[in-house]
Amino acid sequence: MQNFDQFQSPFSWRYGSQAMRIIWSETYKRRLWRRVWVGLAKAQSRYGLVTSSQIAELEAHAADIDIEKAQEIEQSLRHDLMAELRTYASQCPIAGGILHLGATSMDIEDNADALRIRDSLNLLKDKLADLLSVLVDKIERYAAVPAMAFTHLQPAEPTTLGYRYAFYAQDLADTYERFNDALRNIKGKGFKGAVGTSASYAELIGVEHLDEFETALSEELGIRFFDVATQTYPRIQDYRVLSLLAELAAVLHKMAFDFRILQMPLIGELSEPFGSRQVGSSAMPFKRNPIEAEKIDSLARLVASYPGVAWGDAALSGLERTLDDSANRRVILPEAFLACDELLQSMKKLIEGQSVDETAIQRTAQAYAPFAATERVLMALGKKGADRQEAHERLRDLAMIAWNAVREGEPNPLRQLIQSDEFFASRLSSDAIESLFDVDTYIGAAEKRARIVAARIRSLFR
Repeated sequence: MQNFDQFQSPFSWRYGSQAMRIIWSETYKRRLWRRVWVGLAKAQSRYGLVTSSQIAELEAHAADIDIEKAQEIEQSLRHDLMAELRTYASQCPIAGGILHLGATSMDIEDNADALRIRDSLNLLKDKLADLLSVLVDKIERYAAVPAMAFTHLQPAEPTTLGYRYAFYAQDLADTYERFNDALRNIKGKGFKGAVGTSASYAELIGVEHLDEFETALSEELGIRFFDVATQTYPRIQDYRVLSLLAELAAVLHKMAFDFRILQMPLIGELSEPFGSRQVGSSAMPFKRNPIEAEKIDSLARLVASYPGVAWGDAALSGLERTLDDSANRRVILPEAFLACDELLQSMKKLIEGQSVDETAIQRTAQAYAPFAATERVLMALGKKGADRQEAHERLRDLAMIAWNAVREGEPNPLRQLIQSDEFFASRLSSDAIESLFDVDTYIGAAEKRARIVAARIRSLFR
């Protein structure tokens, strides 16, 4: 039950999934700490430092998280890991005394954090795969549907709606593959002690056994370790992970921003889902605001800010370790993952429920696509040997007349203006000009390339 009498992070209840909240919860973190402590004890048992009965006791109480007791201890110790260590030790009268033998706090915390980061990346990767699947359906459905493209937020030439979806999907598919690369490269600190030299473990088991000791722990925890660390794993890893999340957020931000433009009633080609009882504005009952897309853009900009903080953690930690990174990592790691979690599930919901108004798409094309035909006319005249510069100037003059007509709400008259102009009529037949204005065919390789992207994405999941 949320306690709304005091501050609650919106990520605790509003943004993100329950699965991601669990990964970044205090309870899950402490369970991972205990998993690392148990793994350490198992590895040390190979060298006669821990008995099988002590390991059994540790495993029996590994899930007995008592945050209330740990927080009470922390009030005097002012060290959350030590407080959890004492709580765990008090639950294990036989094994408590051998817990954390040779370790420093970051041997426990950094390995647990690496595991949490990996869990989170896997969760996001699965959600990204779901979003890509939904996008592929849109690409294939609308691959051949002509739509007006815009440059400088001005009508340009025709594209297809499926090609536009393919543009976003291509970026997301590339990001998906980088998620796979990131997952392969996530590493824990390993067990290297206070400054990374493993001196304390060498005292316990002998320096000649350190490699096999870390190999056993790597296998036990299911994660590779850095060859070299200081008191922490290299914080550049956090920067790389958060940069990947910022990349994902950038693609989703562009998608959402484009959808907001296309949802404007003056264009009205797309619209996000809107519930039958949904309220768009407290003041204006008629409003259908694109709140999902706006939320995506808002959270995406937040995610974009986190790599800068992680850069500072990597660059500004002095020598073998200062505590500059500690407080902010408690914020930037969970929030970045929870924000991206919300971004992905919101975009999937938006795409699945998105309405496509093909009548509005055709209306926009009828108004503005004829201007794109000027390029075809120019090419056709070039083949006939006409002066390119003169043809361009004449087309520009007629296009300006047509623009004024469109602004006044009239149908675009450009084709008729060209057909009735002697310069053009003497070089191109009326039927030829008519065919050049069939802008539905002026989409180049849009359909083909959209389908190539769709096929490539489908192949990722076979």
